Amino acid sequence: MKILLLGEYSNVHNTLAKGLRTLGHEVTVISNGDFWKNYPRDIDVARPQGKLGGLRLLIKLWSLLPRMKGYDVVQLINPIFFELRAERLFFFYRYLRRHNKKVLLGAFGMDYYWVRTCTHEKPLRYSDFNFGDELRTDEAAMKERHDWLGTAKERLNKLIANDCDGIITGLYEYEACYQLKFPNKTQFIPYPIVLPTNTRNVEKPSSKLRLFIGISKERSVYKGTDIMLRAAEDVAAQYPEQVEIHKAEGVPFAQYQQMMDDSDVLLDQLYAYTPAMNALLAMSKGIIVVGGGEPENYEILGEKTLRPIINVEPNYESVYKELEQLVLHPERIPELKRQSIEYIRRHHDYKKVARQYEQVYKR
Repeated sequence: MKILLLGEYSNVHNTLAKGLRTLGHEVTVISNGDFWKNYPRDIDVARPQGKLGGLRLLIKLWSLLPRMKGYDVVQLINPIFFELRAERLFFFYRYLRRHNKKVLLGAFGMDYYWVRTCTHEKPLRYSDFNFGDELRTDEAAMKERHDWLGTAKERLNKLIANDCDGIITGLYEYEACYQLKFPNKTQFIPYPIVLPTNTRNVEKPSSKLRLFIGISKERSVYKGTDIMLRAAEDVAAQYPEQVEIHKAEGVPFAQYQQMMDDSDVLLDQLYAYTPAMNALLAMSKGIIVVGGGEPENYEILGEKTLRPIINVEPNYESVYKELEQLVLHPERIPELKRQSIEYIRRHHDYKKVARQYEQVYKR
């Protein structure tokens, strides 16, 4: 098949392209590299800086239109698949729909149905937008509600979701939201990960428990990074001879990976049910994830035995407690590291995931 993957989130499309190519498909990735993360792509459509950046990007996209037709499958990473205002994207979606055989929508991150469902139906016990029946009122959550509800983004998302041939969800959370609205066209497929060729020696104990956390200042409160960092710092202060912390702030993907490699534990996404690409990448390296590992995560994968993720409740006390238990019981660490690698091999190997996509594309 001839496949076009439009847009990027956390290396999903670049990794999926690798898997699909191993199956013999012709794949093109057009994206902005997910902003500063700068993931690989075949055609770069990053928005130029400056006041005329939007216009310059629009002109470039118009020039690329002939290269965006004639595909068996086009997959959009999100309703906002180019760095343009939603009003501009109606034209591009209709062009893609008219000039290609199938168009699928990825439910991989922030969009109208994620925001709307978490603030109204609330199928999740907690999320980016709710704690039980209580809505979150932090600045980032309010901004996303303002951006997606009652706007052109909402209209665009509704058009694509209703019109496209299928919707692929990458996490349990997104599946729970889209299944409520589109039960007949929504399909869950795990995120793809390329397993490292040289697995670290998970049996070798570190002299200290090395904690790693990535910090995005604009989304620290929204993702719970502020709480996780405070708990980690307090554990390190309580056990200074046994714990050290490594922090990454706004670094490119290649540098981020190098910093992660020297860690034993990743703290990631306090309000998640499931590990996303960042956490899955860490697990493939034999790094223990402290974050989202709710029962629903294992159920949707059909996993009966492995429990490698240290699941935490969305509060400081839970994070502190679980980190302290790792410090006090270091004998748990090798087994958790081994299970983390096996978990990725079973459920997220990029070739296995590509075959699942292939079946959906054919169907």
